[in-house]
Amino acid sequence: MTSQPNTTAPPPAGDPGDGEANGLHAGLKNRHLSMIAIGGVIGAGLFVGSSSGIATAGPGILLSYALVGTLVVLVMRMLGEMSAANPTSGSFSAHADRALGRWAGFSIGWLYWFFWVVVLAVEATAGAKILEGWIPAVPQWGWALIVMVVLTATNLVSVGSYGEFEFWFAGIKVVAIGAFIVVGLLAVFGVLPGVHTDKASFANLTDHGGFLPHGPGAILTGVLLVVFSFMGSEIATLAAGESENPQRAVTKSTNSIIWRIGVFYLGSILIVIALLPWNDPSIKEKGSYVAALDSLGIAHAGQIMNVIVLTSVLSCLNSGLYTASRMAFSLGQRGDAPKAFARTTSRGVPMTAIVSSVVFGFVAVFFNYRFPDSVFLFLVNSSGAVALFVWLVICFSQLRMRKIIQAEAPEKLVVKMWLYPYLTWATAGLIVFVLGYMLTDTQGESSGRTTVLLSLLVAALVIAVAVVKQKVTAGRAAAVTEAADPADKVSVG
Repeated sequence: MTSQPNTTAPPPAGDPGDGEANGLHAGLKNRHLSMIAIGGVIGAGLFVGSSSGIATAGPGILLSYALVGTLVVLVMRMLGEMSAANPTSGSFSAHADRALGRWAGFSIGWLYWFFWVVVLAVEATAGAKILEGWIPAVPQWGWALIVMVVLTATNLVSVGSYGEFEFWFAGIKVVAIGAFIVVGLLAVFGVLPGVHTDKASFANLTDHGGFLPHGPGAILTGVLLVVFSFMGSEIATLAAGESENPQRAVTKSTNSIIWRIGVFYLGSILIVIALLPWNDPSIKEKGSYVAALDSLGIAHAGQIMNVIVLTSVLSCLNSGLYTASRMAFSLGQRGDAPKAFARTTSRGVPMTAIVSSVVFGFVAVFFNYRFPDSVFLFLVNSSGAVALFVWLVICFSQLRMRKIIQAEAPEKLVVKMWLYPYLTWATAGLIVFVLGYMLTDTQGESSGRTTVLLSLLVAALVIAVAVVKQKVTAGRAAAVTEAADPADKVSVG
């Protein structure tokens, strides 16, 4: 990596966002940012992974989602406070750089990039499986390649093309979940003609063993299963630096996070559990949303949901590539990555950062097909807890950045964290508690303990590199200063 003297500090709090000044173009419109903010909360994990959570916690999974949703709302409020004051493509990494030190910005930036590179491989494989089922003549690896190439081309054209694709991808997800909730409510109240409603009732929340059939402890187990499906809510703060009005975009996305999580997560899961008993075998066999639609006798429910899941996968891929490249770009700007990462084309696209992220994504895809139970399993497990690490760093960064902003540009505090600093400390404590509880999960190759320990190992290695790099950079800077001022070495006698 290219090292630079520590004279190029991050912009002070209150400076305008990256925008045109750093080579990126403000090509995202307000409608793009609004839909990116909404769609960023809805990951493919909501459609695919919710069934295991329901099977584990029963109706009590609603409390698991509510607990994690509250955590995300608080973390996003903190991030919104810092990003509204200083919108930047580096988002929380740039804030950590300024608030906690260069080592923190370096470490969390590279860990976040690593997380999304692995996500690219996971989502490309998931999308390829669906497409292969429709057109088996093309092998699964072929579909993964096609999907990656198409979305890479989209990101290379301009930030506006990314925004346009994401606008429609996210729009389909939003409409799909909205329609699902409306249809489900009508069915539960018995006013939807032409469907089977013999199993649909809010009584499903308490019948079949009660609201907590596996006891209160299942709520925390459910937290471990659903926490990672919320990753992506912070994408809007990274994208804000390339929007027409960064401060307005960050403020709007931060203020709307509560209803977005309430409607899309809690609302849709509530409908699933109300439409059929939580212990219905079809939930685990078909997936929660497909099973819910099938219970109403809606034709082709499985294919409808496959289209929606594919859209979510493509959306996640599109945003993952954008997010990884912008984080790499920010790291390059701050001297924490090769300088080439910070170069942009005439269209304001960080081409090297995008291509580098894609190359590592392709390598991860190869590992997924060639070494699924060894190398790729290690990659997935070692990146699994990064979401919680990011949220924890955001908490500690906000504690310090509030004081910096108040001292330098208090008028930029247009978004404020509630009950500062008490609620910030409480949020950090809850994240540490979740990480600790994960250590008690020892079931399977991707157990909570394995995920936390491997993620901590990778984090420790990255932090070690950051500390060494910082010392080397400081040593070089001191040597340059000493060489430039020989007058200090005047001999006497």
